[in-house]
Amino acid sequence: MKITVQSMGLTPHQPLEEFIDKKLSKLETFYDKIIECKVHLKVENRSDRENKTAEVRLVVPGDDIVVKKTSGSFEESLDLCADAAKKLLIKKKETA
Repeated sequence: MKITVQSMGLTPHQPLEEFIDKKLSKLETFYDKIIECKVHLKVENRSDRENKTAEVRLVVPGDDIVVKKTSGSFEESLDLCADAAKKLLIKKKETA
């Protein structure tokens, strides 16, 4: 699975990129037909601290799976995305 990271208004540092690779590569254990994983990181223009948005798009045969979460840090947002994507992948595998 190929993982691409795109960020708007920021440059992801090395530990964040390693975290993304480690966290999202585990998704292949739940569904082995993932072709590509596209990650979009964005800092929202809001006054509160919960402004780090991560969007994960999993390219799979049939329909793509898209999960978008916002929280106080990119790591937390990515954790939430990975958990939601895991549930959706298990559901997709069961219906296939």
